[in-house]
Amino acid sequence: MPVTDIHGVQMYYETAGQGTPIIFIHPPVLSSISFAHQLDGLSSHFQTIRFDIRGHGRSHSSPKPLTYSLIVDDMKRLLDFLNIEKAYLCGYSTGGSVVLEFLLTYPEKAFGGIVIGGMSEVHDLRLASRIRLGIALAKMKAMRPLALSLAWSNSDSKQLLWKTYEDAIHGSPQNVEQYYRCSLNYNCTEGLSAIHLPVLLVYGAKDKGFHSYGRLLYERLPHSELSFIPHVKHQIPTKASDELNDRITRFIQTHTNTE
Repeated sequence: MPVTDIHGVQMYYETAGQGTPIIFIHPPVLSSISFAHQLDGLSSHFQTIRFDIRGHGRSHSSPKPLTYSLIVDDMKRLLDFLNIEKAYLCGYSTGGSVVLEFLLTYPEKAFGGIVIGGMSEVHDLRLASRIRLGIALAKMKAMRPLALSLAWSNSDSKQLLWKTYEDAIHGSPQNVEQYYRCSLNYNCTEGLSAIHLPVLLVYGAKDKGFHSYGRLLYERLPHSELSFIPHVKHQIPTKASDELNDRITRFIQTHTNTE
């Protein structure tokens, strides 16, 4: 199992393929297994890197409070460890917020970003309520029902369901709660104009509650592309992997050719 010491924490990671690097960032409770179809589908063209955020999946728990800044620093350390000068950052759901934070913090380490169903802030009651429920369940250490619910909604096969569930139940309730709290309170909307790297925004056409977040990002980011995938809700990496992989491939190839 590939692990490396990042800030004193054993972090699980996996790489596949060669070429332009892409590093993937998962949301709370879930793990890097969420991007299994991206490693399978994109590693023939790119160097794909997935990792478990500290306190999630196969990475060790964090003695420090988990914050977006800490996750971003861990990502930079991981890229440095892998001798990767620059990469594309690809984040799913609240992992998309981490992408934005990385682009604001370490733009020199990035070619650009890919935000899948992500946001720069939480501005609607429905999403805020869902995050608060996650906080409450993690605080009660009710990881099994939380893990089962997210594994069920983010899997397209029984095999992936149980792999996702097994990773999720091994997460640290405290770190999961901290990641949820960061996601609820994060707001970088006013700073989006400072991101001058290209950003691909991908949303499910049926995920209407998140469309306002996509439009906000598209309006505020100087160099962004907004794309909707038909017939899918929020769980794009697993439920619409071919369409997502095609969009990522075209985006990176286009911007690699123009750099």
